[in-house]
Amino acid sequence: MTAVLVDTRILLWALYEPDRLAESTRDLLADPDQEVWFSAASIWEIAIKFGLSRPDFTANPYEVRAEALRLGFRELEINGLHAAQVIALPRLHTDPFDRLLVAQTTATGLTLLTADSQVAAYPGPVQFVAVAHR
Repeated sequence: MTAVLVDTRILLWALYEPDRLAESTRDLLADPDQEVWFSAASIWEIAIKFGLSRPDFTANPYEVRAEALRLGFRELEINGLHAAQVIALPRLHTDPFDRLLVAQTTATGLTLLTADSQVAAYPGPVQFVAVAHR
């Protein structure tokens, strides 16, 4: 069994807009031999954006977490090692949530799935995944 950590965008698309993901990515996430994780950092990011009451962001963090767990995704908590690991990352990207996700993969051995080319530029267990052509 292999294990991946989805970034916030992939998490939201997998739950609510799967057609935005390429078929190969949807197949990867649906594979019963694939362990799919989401981070508490993603729920935190969603909570902040939801709390701003932006009309373009309506994902409720409680609902996202519940739906991810219902679909069999596993939740990765944030611990001190994950937070400290951020210091070892090169300054390729300034988003603190994305940097924490990369640090979590470094600390846990999970592979981060992202559709963000800046995040995918990090060395280590980060994989750029295909999105659907629109």
